[in-house]
Amino acid sequence: MQQQMQPNQMQQQGIMPQPPTIVTGKDQFYISDMLSWNLLAMKKAHFFAQQCTDPEIRAALEQCGQMHQRHYQTIINHLQNPNQPSQSQLQ
Repeated sequence: MQQQMQPNQMQQQGIMPQPPTIVTGKDQFYISDMLSWNLLAMKKAHFFAQQCTDPEIRAALEQCGQMHQRHYQTIINHLQNPNQPSQSQLQ
């Protein structure tokens, strides 16, 4: 039987105040997957924007690609400086 999460339970998880001291192999695979997913989404959005003739759709696709690029860069920044707070945490 699957356990369904209530909305309260999802909100209670929150953000981890500090990264764990040990990164497991499973964590490494998940991080690698996140990077791959964002990179692929960024490339696809850019490709389809170039193929698009409607300027509004083109702009939306480019905006989507830029969002995935920011996510990719944020993950890279966290990996390079694990003890530094991110820009969004500073603001």
